[in-house]
Amino acid sequence: MSTAARIRTVYRAWRRLNLLALLGLFAWAHAAYAQDAAALRARHVSLQPSLSSNEYGRPLHIESVHNSDELRGEVYAVVQRPFATAAPALKGMEHWCDILMLHLDVKMCSWSTSGPELMTVSTTRKYDQPLANASSVEFGYRVVAATPEYQQVQLHAASGPMGTHDYLIVLELVSLDAKTSFLRLAYGYSQGFGGRIAMEAYLATLGRSKVGFTVVGHKPDGTPLYIGNVRGLVERNCMRYFLAIDAYLTAASLPPAEQLERRLQEWHAGSERYPIQLREMGREEYLAMKRKEIQYQQATAKEGKPS
Repeated sequence: MSTAARIRTVYRAWRRLNLLALLGLFAWAHAAYAQDAAALRARHVSLQPSLSSNEYGRPLHIESVHNSDELRGEVYAVVQRPFATAAPALKGMEHWCDILMLHLDVKMCSWSTSGPELMTVSTTRKYDQPLANASSVEFGYRVVAATPEYQQVQLHAASGPMGTHDYLIVLELVSLDAKTSFLRLAYGYSQGFGGRIAMEAYLATLGRSKVGFTVVGHKPDGTPLYIGNVRGLVERNCMRYFLAIDAYLTAASLPPAEQLERRLQEWHAGSERYPIQLREMGREEYLAMKRKEIQYQQATAKEGKPS
């Protein structure tokens, strides 16, 4: 085969790979957008076996996908909050910044309503790194649906650090009865070449012993073996964001002056229920770190931009 022919063959293969990646991203985006109350309730029914019997100690189900450049995790859970109170608490960029700040890797969150509704979220690769080491991602925020029984909120970012792109966070909530709601949290992004290299470096070093929640087998003594690698990573992150939402809802009924401390306590207690996957730091260390970060965030993240 001539050099020119080899170049054409490589180019065609490259085009096919890029097309497949785009199709995968389109499928993920379409699945995230094409939901409604009936579809989410149907998902609740189909997940009944997993929701009623699992190792989470509550009606909760986790899924993850890693196809080509796409990485996605989803949490489904029944929350003990009526839709009428849960839905308003999970709508609005200020509320979302309060939620995201509970995650140990999120160091700053600000929002703007002057023009397009935007949220800027700054995260570090390791929880003990300072804000100066953080990478910022700008999310577009929109409420896709808000009815008396169903709500969908989306955060989308075209680009992120280290070659990542097309971040999408989707929160859906539907009323089940007078006391409970059903929630779906989806979190995903795509990776370019630089992102894959950075991920491989992380998984070979800091992340080599970390696992997710999906059981992929069992040891001879019956101990479960959990998914690792990139699916493990996205499952851990998705669970941490869900725990932040759950903590926020738990504290929402308290007087405003008491809510922050309750959120922090609930988030850490929630992560401690899954020490194999989520334990990173002790309670007092987490509380001290987050109190300091949130105090700074509240002092600087004003309407528009940090001052």
